[in-house]
Amino acid sequence: MKEIKATMAGTVLNVLTETGKSVSAGEMVLMLESMKMEIPVEAEAGGTVAEVKVNIGDFVNEDDVLILLED
Repeated sequence: MKEIKATMAGTVLNVLTETGKSVSAGEMVLMLESMKMEIPVEAEAGGTVAEVKVNIGDFVNEDDVLILLED
């Protein structure tokens, strides 16, 4: 499985995908808010979303796993 991780600490502002959805490399899948800035999180590789591990409002740290992808 491939992991999509947080690039910095922040609060999950929006989840733009769901389990079972196919995503492409470079597609924005989640939005974080940190220091009053919105930070888009993109899929580094394509695949099918196996699990979304966070919810809107959750606080995440840098390198926390946000989404798991299957090939």
